Amino acid sequence: MTETGEILLERDGGVAIVTLNRPESLNALKNSIMVELRETLEELAVDDATGCVVVTGAGRGFCAGGDLKQGGGERGGGANREAGGRVEQGYTRLRRHMESSRLLHEMPKPTIAMVNGPVAGAGIGIAGACDLRFAGRAATFLSAFERIGAGGDFGSTWFWTRILGTGVARELFMLSEKLTAEEAFAKGIYTKLFDDDALREETMKVAHKLANGPRMGYRYMKKNLNLAEDAAFEAALDHEALNMTLSTQASAAIWKAEKDTKGE
Repeated sequence: MTETGEILLERDGGVAIVTLNRPESLNALKNSIMVELRETLEELAVDDATGCVVVTGAGRGFCAGGDLKQGGGERGGGANREAGGRVEQGYTRLRRHMESSRLLHEMPKPTIAMVNGPVAGAGIGIAGACDLRFAGRAATFLSAFERIGAGGDFGSTWFWTRILGTGVARELFMLSEKLTAEEAFAKGIYTKLFDDDALREETMKVAHKLANGPRMGYRYMKKNLNLAEDAAFEAALDHEALNMTLSTQASAAIWKAEKDTKGE
């Protein structure tokens, strides 16, 4: 395991496990951990050795959202010609941190949120950015933004509207009711639900299956699925045809090369 302060990176074969490491605060996000998270995901997104990325939290929680004791990040400096005023600096800094969600959603490999406990605020954006969400029974789900008079960040309103539909998403954000793992699973928030002591083992089974599977297939499959969220049907068909051709040709070439290497 490689320790980089508030982010732990563990490699298990083709699987990379990224752990938010502030257990004393339920892995609440402050500036330093958000910087490390983005930088770690940037590296994994282009790392050919990594076939699947799992994100989880240390201790008894996944991520409690922004660290309100620190304002969720460092305060900007004084107004200046290059960076603007405090509002502009705050926006720029937050938008840069939110690249973590884009990376999880768009990187050309499967991503899994292993939700081991409470998730709230920005944490639901990180979980929603992943392709799959596996939860233990100790997991809960809470938007929490209404409680601090906030609109939502880390892609949370975008992801959950698309995953659940606008009606359920508005219920989650506006009513801000805390859901148990079972309630969240019933709504479709969590992909699979496991006993807490089986969560890591079951998650890693799937992660290894994905990492050892047809990586070019998953790469182009994810492109199609992401495009389907916004594209017109005809454009989706065009890209499906292109990506089907690219993925099958790449996979066939890879399988042939592997067969030739083995001398079969």
